[in-house]
Amino acid sequence: MEAMTRLRIDLAYDGGGFYGWATQPALRTVQGTIESALHTVLRVPQDDPDQRLRLTVAGRTDTGVHASHQVCHIDLDEALLERAVGHMNVSGVEALHRRLSRMLPDDITLHRVGRAPNGFDARFSALERTYVYRIADRGSEVDPRLRGFVLRIDDRLDLDAMNEAAAMTIGLHDFGSFATPNPGGTTIREVKYARWERVPVRPLIDKTGLAYETPAVESGLACLTIVADAFARNMVRSLVNGCVQVGLGKRDLDWFAGKMAVPLREGSTGPIAPQGLTLEHIAYPADDQLAARAEAIRAVRTL
Repeated sequence: MEAMTRLRIDLAYDGGGFYGWATQPALRTVQGTIESALHTVLRVPQDDPDQRLRLTVAGRTDTGVHASHQVCHIDLDEALLERAVGHMNVSGVEALHRRLSRMLPDDITLHRVGRAPNGFDARFSALERTYVYRIADRGSEVDPRLRGFVLRIDDRLDLDAMNEAAAMTIGLHDFGSFATPNPGGTTIREVKYARWERVPVRPLIDKTGLAYETPAVESGLACLTIVADAFARNMVRSLVNGCVQVGLGKRDLDWFAGKMAVPLREGSTGPIAPQGLTLEHIAYPADDQLAARAEAIRAVRTL
C-alpha cells in the first residue's frame, strides 16, 4: 500500500454561484467543483473506485454563503501526488497548488496547500469558527457594488436591542429553535462571542491630506461577528433573523429569550437571506494537541 499524505487546503470562495459546500448531484457546489478539478489535475477518472478524491471541510456552508477563509483536508498517496509535478521543478504539493489554482474558476481562490501535521482533521480538530453577517440598513449608504455579500434592509436597525438578544446566545446552549441537527447529532453548541457593531465611517487611506477622503467601502454597515466551537445547520442565519426582528421592533427581547429557553422550531426563526454571511476564520490548537482535540469533539455533546 502506498504511503498516504494528508494535505491541508486553505481557500476562499464567493458563494453566490454555488449550491453550498457539499457535493450534490447535478448542482454546482464548492466541494464538487474542487474535487472535479483534482480528478483532472491528478488524471484520476471520476468513477475510479480505488482513488476516491474526497475533501473533508471545517464547516459546511449553505447555498449562497461565502467564505474568506475556509479549511479542508484530503488524503492522497505519494505516487498520486507526484503526478502533479510534470515538468515543474517543484515539490508535488507545490505543483498541485499551482495546477489546481489555474484549474479552478474565478469564484474560488486557494490561499495555501500544504502537508498537514500529524493528527490534523479539518473538521474535528477545529477549536472555533468565526462568521460575520453584514447588513446595509438606513444607518449606512447602500452601495450596489456590495449586493453580493451584504443584505439590504430599508429601515434602521436598533443595534442596542440586537446586542441584548445576541448576549443571550453566549455560552453552552441548545439552539434547537434556530438550527437543525445533523443525523445523529445535536443542536447544542458553545457560542464564545456574539456582538453587533456598526463599521465606522472612515477613509480608505488615513491621513492622505486631500480635501476629499475616499471612504472605505464597508463604512456604516451593521455587522454581527459570532464565534463558536461549531455551528449547526442554519444556526447563524436563523440567529441573525431573530436579532433583526428584534432590531426592527417586530419582536421583543422576551420573545428572543423564550426561543433560547425552549429549543423548538416553530416557523418564526427561519434563516435570513444567505448573501450577508461569510465564514471568516477557523482556529486550530497547537500541532501537538490536534489529535486530542479531534478525539474529544467527536463525542456527542449534552447540556
